Amino acid sequence: MKKSWVFAISALMIASLACSFGSILKGAAPGQPSNVLFKDDFSDTSSGWDSVNNADGVTDYTDGAYEIQVNTIGEKGNGLDMWANPGQDFSGDVRVEVDATKIGGPDNNDLGLICRYNKTSDNYNYYYFLISSDGYVGIAKMVDSSSSIISGDQLVQSDTVKIGELNHIRADCVGSKLTLYVNGQEAASATDTTFTGGDVGLIAGTYDTPGTDIKFDNFVVTKP
Repeated sequence: MKKSWVFAISALMIASLACSFGSILKGAAPGQPSNVLFKDDFSDTSSGWDSVNNADGVTDYTDGAYEIQVNTIGEKGNGLDMWANPGQDFSGDVRVEVDATKIGGPDNNDLGLICRYNKTSDNYNYYYFLISSDGYVGIAKMVDSSSSIISGDQLVQSDTVKIGELNHIRADCVGSKLTLYVNGQEAASATDTTFTGGDVGLIAGTYDTPGTDIKFDNFVVTKP
């Protein structure tokens, strides 16, 4: 069985991942479309994203992009995800987009986008939209640090993913409808009413092999 959901992601991450909610809010800059709520090409290393470097991995600005590197498969050996947030707060519908490229590690990985992210005490809550470098896709949610796939029983293979190339990932969070697009094509969808607003973000992780290393660029949040 491929890409079954075995992560206990947040339970393994709580002690190691810092989240920055005190960063600068960004609106539409002069000259950019009015539907742009937040935009970052990661050229400014003070734009508010998390900066973490520990035994589990790295989430940080690197050479004009943003890198997530995961160096472990977790204490239970069934995978570990790391994520990062820019410290935004969106109460309405959002469309989140990014360019993602694998720069190292196994193809059997996961990477993607986050919307409606909230943290209370030591519990994490959000939706996340995933692809893998070997061509799998799916939508999941984290509720009080417990994860589950909501687009099906597991990630499924999709020819929307470009193997060994840059992939453009888009997550539409519109009311109860959640839709993942990969390279301009719909790849997965789900309906869920658990979360209505919050931060956005990036995520990447491992399954049974450590070393996932993903570069993200051209991050944009727009009003759908």
